[in-house]
Order: sequence, then structure tokens, then C-alpha cells
Amino acid sequence: MAKMTKPQTIAALADKLGKSKKEVIEMMDAFVNLAYEETKKNGEFTVPGLGKLVKKNRAARMGRNPATGAQISIPAKTVVKFRLAKAAKEAIL
Repeated sequence: MAKMTKPQTIAALADKLGKSKKEVIEMMDAFVNLAYEETKKNGEFTVPGLGKLVKKNRAARMGRNPATGAQISIPAKTVVKFRLAKAAKEAIL
């Protein structure tokens, strides 16, 4: 089964909401930008019924090069994770 593309998603939302495609694109762009800004500022952003974007700090650690077996130092970094809501998991599975 083929994945839904961005234009197909926009068209489907426009049909369901009775809005123009341009209005849906503006709404989606505003929502995505809000999610980016809030996650950057507060460390998390919740999408009710779907899940939560969470900014997490990873500590530095020692790793191993799988090709040579040599130990390497992996520096600390900040990552973004998405935690799926229980309701979304139950609805999908």
C-alpha cells in the first residue's frame, strides 16, 4: 500500500474540513512552526490524541567502532524524540 503524500494529505483535509487547499497549507505550516518553536523553547510539545515531541539531552559515552572494534568517545548531544500517545497506539493497533 502506497503512503499518503503531502499533496494527498492536504487534499483530504481540505475535503473533510470544507476549506481550500491554500487555507489547509497555511494551517499546517503554522502548526508545524508552532511545534518547532514550543519544543525548542519549552522542551516538549503535545499534540492531543497523537503524542508528544520531547527534546532530550544525551550524555557523552564510550562506544565501539563495529568495523575495527576500537573504542571511540561519543560526545553529548541534544535529540528530539516523539512519544506516541496511548490512545493513538490503541486506535492504530
